[in-house]
Amino acid sequence: MFHSHHVFLIILALFVSISHCCTFTISNNCPYTIWPGTLAGSGSPPLQTTGFRLDAGQSVRIPTVPAGWSGRIWGRTGCKFDANGVGLCQTGDCGGRLQCDGNGATPPASLFEITLGSGNEQDFYDVSLVDGYNLPIFAAPRGVHGSCNATGCSSDLNL
Repeated sequence: MFHSHHVFLIILALFVSISHCCTFTISNNCPYTIWPGTLAGSGSPPLQTTGFRLDAGQSVRIPTVPAGWSGRIWGRTGCKFDANGVGLCQTGDCGGRLQCDGNGATPPASLFEITLGSGNEQDFYDVSLVDGYNLPIFAAPRGVHGSCNATGCSSDLNL
């Protein structure tokens, strides 16, 4: 049985207004490996990576996310991939590949959704369970001006 304060994926968004881009930091606070996936929204370029392995306690930074970018980030669980990146995940699978490459998550998958403003426009973000629930996700902006709130759930809803 996992302790709820140890089981969650954290997505920190560092917004940098001077360069008009931001950095996403994805941290795995789960006591097991997860495989985050990313999907760019319509009209947004894919991020530098669209899927990767993240062991317990690890963090990964995705730098230079451009202003105006929109998309989703989620955690996949129970994944097994071969040397070519082909395989399956028990939850959040994206087409049977390590790199999601334009495929969204197969439910159930807890989602972090974001649309970055450009210039002085606002950023919008949320944690959504519209595609079901597979992992606690907590999103907290850092380095921003004004009042930006953390959002999400940091407890396992299945316990």
